[in-house]
Amino acid sequence: MATDTNGKHTDDLVLPTYVRDDTSHPALHTPEYRSTALRTPQRPLHLLPQNLTEVTGPLLGHERVGEHDHDLTVQHEGEPLGERIVVSGRVLDSDGRPVPDTLVEVWQANAAGRYRHSGDRHPAPLDPNFSGVGRCMTDDQGRYRFVTIKPGAYPWRNHDNAWRPAHIHFSLFGRAFTQRLITQMYFPGDPLFFQDPIFQSVRDPKARERMICRFDLDNTVPEWALAYHFDIVLRGSRATPFENEDDDDDD
Repeated sequence: MATDTNGKHTDDLVLPTYVRDDTSHPALHTPEYRSTALRTPQRPLHLLPQNLTEVTGPLLGHERVGEHDHDLTVQHEGEPLGERIVVSGRVLDSDGRPVPDTLVEVWQANAAGRYRHSGDRHPAPLDPNFSGVGRCMTDDQGRYRFVTIKPGAYPWRNHDNAWRPAHIHFSLFGRAFTQRLITQMYFPGDPLFFQDPIFQSVRDPKARERMICRFDLDNTVPEWALAYHFDIVLRGSRATPFENEDDDDDD
């Protein structure tokens, strides 16, 4: 009979269960979002307890973040085209406490609405000075900050005349590679919200609002870049809606 690290019989252990909140988070299968049919689990989900390998590696700390990884406008020899913006905020837990030393990654389309990805066939121009990928670590107050270009909308063939609202993908890693959460940040007042099934897959309108950043005049850089604020809450009644797994890069 197997035992855990404390010598207790594993047969006696009670593993926690997971109950999805399909009101605040996207349902696993959303018919309007057609590609969910291909990746919706067909069998009941099972909790996989983390072993030593998952807990101890790979390392996801400061040593993985380069000097300019947070600034997507200076990663190439030339300057990217488009509207410069600053996106900042805090990563918080359910009690509003900051979550420090968390790896935050972003990826996005360029100002013309095209990803630098071989699978993106949108006939918009590529920007040789913009890769659309960044990363940073939260500080001791849970704060992060990115400098980037405001992404453009793009067509994506999900339904007739389908266009995705401008958005930035966010990925957050915890203490291990298996502790990953993914969400999308949208911009206020976007006219495409009403027909975007990814945004609409979050059924609670108040939860949808938590995916929309707010204009942040205090952090705007005069005569250089507008700023937006986006807090990410990991759990609880104010949790930011999270995706279930990686979407394709052109989603």
